[in-house]
Amino acid sequence: MGNSTATADLDVALEKHRTELTGYCYRMLGSSFEAEDAVQDTLVRAWRSYDRFEGRSSLRSWLYRIATNVCLDMLSASNKRARPMDLTESTPLAQAALSPRPDNTWLEPMPDGRVLPAVEDPAEAAVAKESVRLAFMAALQQLPPKQRAVLILREVLAWKASEVAELLGTTVASVNSALQRARATLAEREDRGAAAAVSDPLDEEQQELLERYVRAFEGYDMTALTALLHEDAVMTMPPFDLWLTGHQDITGFMTTLGAGCAGSRLLPVQVNGLPGFAQYKPDPEAGGFVPWAIQVLEMSDGRLTGFHFFLDTQRWFPLFGLPLHLEGESHQVEEGV
Repeated sequence: MGNSTATADLDVALEKHRTELTGYCYRMLGSSFEAEDAVQDTLVRAWRSYDRFEGRSSLRSWLYRIATNVCLDMLSASNKRARPMDLTESTPLAQAALSPRPDNTWLEPMPDGRVLPAVEDPAEAAVAKESVRLAFMAALQQLPPKQRAVLILREVLAWKASEVAELLGTTVASVNSALQRARATLAEREDRGAAAAVSDPLDEEQQELLERYVRAFEGYDMTALTALLHEDAVMTMPPFDLWLTGHQDITGFMTTLGAGCAGSRLLPVQVNGLPGFAQYKPDPEAGGFVPWAIQVLEMSDGRLTGFHFFLDTQRWFPLFGLPLHLEGESHQVEEGV
């Protein structure tokens, strides 16, 4: 490796690519934690084999080649991560039961800051955000791993077919054919979540919808919440496979099985290219509030079309850099978002 200056320079050069590589591995794997492991593995492999890097391609495309191989190795042994609505039918509230499935079943949430590098071009930023939204991520997970890589590299990262062919060690014709098949699969899967119409930044109507949501949820006002929900709104709660559809079942759940969420506080987070909240429930024993869920909200035409509660707080709150306890007075309802 040479002297310590060269080593430090290489560390800096590799580290510069961490966020975009995490975004790539996250789209490939559907898991926040596996993506971060894959990137760490990629950077370690690059560091160890840098003396064999001949500079025929850019450092960036060499890193993507390593990351692709790491992800393909991880995917060969893994299942397809999914949302609850990809696995079961919607359950009527009367039959609602909370049955958890193993962690590796689920598509996982990811903070925007870990996967969306800062870019100058607003159109490029919009594509990047759309490509980590839950519905698109769930559709990606249905593609065979190689097709998934081709689609992400070509459509999301705007690589040329010849660059992707070189990275995968295949032909341009083969890349184009894989892209066509991947596009056809995604077109078949266009579903209600795929078109979550969230502008970037949020427009005035969307901002107001979020503020009304915070007031309704923190006040646990089901009438106000019903007014914000699309008639086909969906609610999911991984790791439980239960999912509910329609405002009657959703608000019915919240006042029965979910009644413990009354009096919660919400802190805004940026998650999966969508607006979201860290939900803290009242802590009757110690006072203040304890983590309960990372909420990811989908909206369209001035209504909420989906809200997804990721409940594994010991994993998610540290990932988002959130405290594991809130004092009682630290977040007042009037603050809005």
